[in-house]
Amino acid sequence: MATADEAVIEHTLAWVREFIVEYDICPFAQRELDADRVRVQVVRSKKFEVTLEELAAELEWLTEHEEVETTLIVLPTLFRSFDHYLDFLELAENLIDMLGFEGIFQLASFHPDYCFADADPEDAANYTNRSPYAMVHVLREASVEKAIAFYGDTAAIPARNIEKLEAMGAEQAQARLEACLRYSFRP
Repeated sequence: MATADEAVIEHTLAWVREFIVEYDICPFAQRELDADRVRVQVVRSKKFEVTLEELAAELEWLTEHEEVETTLIVLPTLFRSFDHYLDFLELAENLIDMLGFEGIFQLASFHPDYCFADADPEDAANYTNRSPYAMVHVLREASVEKAIAFYGDTAAIPARNIEKLEAMGAEQAQARLEACLRYSFRP
């Protein structure tokens, strides 16, 4: 039987494989998964300050481990409220600047109730950033720039994703997200 953290990691990787990769939401994810360069860290703190300390530690760890491309910091216990998550995200962005990591790392945000500004909460387009748990995706900026150079016009990706998800519909997108929470790699 998987521990609680192992289950969270399994659900997160299922979401990456079964949703992000399968529906080509991020055209760069498959390559990093195949190369085993994605790290998933579960942080169970219930305090902003401790979670920011964990983020700082992960940024330091990544600077020392260039073989790892990216980290998904999964926060299964802290951010039930999307608004509180956004408050944390602002602090996290400030932390990157304060620690001198601006231009080295950037954050992407995901939450089960993600809602773009001025969007209807039921809009299927929100599923481009909805995930099984609140999480912060730490990306290396140099790698993002290389991916953009290789891929070409990445500005078209969000519009393409919105079109895909609107065609899929919010109900099916939610069902796919919920399926990831039942996923287990173990027999």
